[in-house]
Amino acid sequence: MEGDIVPRYHIAYQSIPAAGLHGVGLSRILPNSLTLGRGFLRSVKTVRAFRPDALLVTGGYVAVPTALASWANRVPILAYLPDLRPALALRFVARLARRVALSAAESRAWFPRSTDTVITGYPLRQELMAANREEARRHFRIDAQAFVLLVLGGSRGARAINRAVEAGLADLLGQMEVIHLTGSSDWEEVRQVVSNLPPALREKHHAFPFLYEEMGMALAASDLAVSRAGASVLGEYPHFQLPSILVPYPHAGQYQAGNADYLVRMGAAVKLADSELATKLKATILELEEDRDRLDPMRRALGRIRVEDGSSRLALEFLQLAREAGQPG
Repeated sequence: MEGDIVPRYHIAYQSIPAAGLHGVGLSRILPNSLTLGRGFLRSVKTVRAFRPDALLVTGGYVAVPTALASWANRVPILAYLPDLRPALALRFVARLARRVALSAAESRAWFPRSTDTVITGYPLRQELMAANREEARRHFRIDAQAFVLLVLGGSRGARAINRAVEAGLADLLGQMEVIHLTGSSDWEEVRQVVSNLPPALREKHHAFPFLYEEMGMALAASDLAVSRAGASVLGEYPHFQLPSILVPYPHAGQYQAGNADYLVRMGAAVKLADSELATKLKATILELEEDRDRLDPMRRALGRIRVEDGSSRLALEFLQLAREAGQPG
């Protein structure tokens, strides 16, 4: 994914071979270890050629060879945890890092007290944060007074969300407008379902395979979101004070579940299990739409946990680390 996205921003991109060791079968331990070894050698070559002042890593097994190569060459490391809970790879990298940046204060419990941690919040793109509700509603041609549901079914592993929404789409569109990100694999299927609806309902369904630059407007225009619980929910939903129904991806370990549980504890979201989608999703959406007084406390809770300027905070920590490394002594 990064190989497609990063070059669009005219940033030099270098891939690093990597593979996981945690949770894989015995037959994969040796080949994955060899892949990590190749990744380490390429990382050493890249670090020595580029000579960075500092390294920023965000976790995942691909971070391990790069962090090891940087540590071996005395490059200071800033590790950033986007999720609430760190994966094994980030917990390892944190031992090599000078400092660990966190999206939420609760994440400190996962690290030793000796770890230098700082709360930066989740970094958001400037074009995302610039979106406002009035402009967004005009862009999608949605009435200013309408209740708007945002369905994020386009992420990897979110087909179950699309299918559950499809099953109840006629009832949902009778009460609200829907911005639906289907993903490319489900795009034609969703279009077929919508084509069989009455014209008055079809007009209230705003479907897209993906949104890039317009994603901020989709968030700003909405009153309630349905999505998986990837790390971005810790930044995007608090910024837009957007209540959500979170359905953690069942094959994402405890990381998505941890993000969802955190927002639920804060009073900012409702959590459904993947197995409950078919039976409970439509009813939960309609209950929240009908009981809008329940949404107001969720919005206030999101406002309380929002950390402003996560991108700037993280960038300043990174620059400070690089300056510290450049100081004599």
